[in-house]
Amino acid sequence: MKVTPWEVSGRMDYSKLIKDFGTSKVTRQLLKRMEKLAGSLHFMLSRNVFFSHRDLNWLLDKYENGEKFYLYTGRGPSGDTHIGHLLTWVLTKWLQDKFKSKVIFQITDDEKFLFNEKLPLEDAHGYAMNNALDFIALGFKPKNTEIIIDTDYSGTLYPLALPVAKNYCVNG
Repeated sequence: MKVTPWEVSGRMDYSKLIKDFGTSKVTRQLLKRMEKLAGSLHFMLSRNVFFSHRDLNWLLDKYENGEKFYLYTGRGPSGDTHIGHLLTWVLTKWLQDKFKSKVIFQITDDEKFLFNEKLPLEDAHGYAMNNALDFIALGFKPKNTEIIIDTDYSGTLYPLALPVAKNYCVNG
């Protein structure tokens, strides 16, 4: 089994993934708790599309005590959006609706540019813009959603410095 940011192959051992990534199994008890707090259970949760989580019990404890929370997700734009991206975004949208949460969606066009030798910064940024439109099309609440595209958010110098840094690191 191989699981990296760039490749998933082999026969999956989900127990090993849970152990290696320090997550916890999604249990029936947790699903019942989610259903109670949200008023319903998302179809992907009831069908076990998601098998593990990190700190969800802690988050629900805080929520039950009246604390709000943010949802943080994102995308490294190296191409067009596919169903694998949409699965998590659709669940995030449901969580935003059910828990009245703010969502921060970070698009790391800088990271994809730096770690992909063949991807020009302009193409990474173009994918970022298109991926943002795909995310918006899912119907996230505009007042409760912030989209951060790294090269746009960081200011003027950063997009100019990235090609220099990439050239130095690759050829230096």
